[in-house]
Amino acid sequence: MSTAAAQKAPLDDHASRHVQPQEMQWTESRFPGCHMKTLLFDPKSGLATVLMRMEPGTTLPDHEHVLIEQTYVLSGSLVDKDGPDAGLEVKAGEFVWRPAGSRHSAWAPNGGEFIAMFQVPNKFYEKDGRVTDLTGKDWEAVWNHVLGK
Repeated sequence: MSTAAAQKAPLDDHASRHVQPQEMQWTESRFPGCHMKTLLFDPKSGLATVLMRMEPGTTLPDHEHVLIEQTYVLSGSLVDKDGPDAGLEVKAGEFVWRPAGSRHSAWAPNGGEFIAMFQVPNKFYEKDGRVTDLTGKDWEAVWNHVLGK
């Protein structure tokens, strides 16, 4: 199964998904300097595994990990810019997981690449008071059903 087909195959199909990130193009997120390759995404549950690349100095703004988030740092580092773990720096070869409800801004002072795993998309807190997902859509309208609400 090709990478493109693997990404579109329903999760209830029992075939393995072989994804070749080197064949995929980086996609720019709505946050400048933050690029992604989505390795797995289930639109029903929000489950996702993403290869992320952040350019030096990039900040992923104020967001909440609605359920557990896991990140393995492949290169560079990721720093909690604020929040309860402000100043925590996770370096290449290190792993961090964040509990449900944790909130912070993430900063890559020297850039980096990461594998991030999400049980459901993050909530991003916009300056105008809206709460959105990574794509800028209203979080509750798109994802609240996953939490049974």
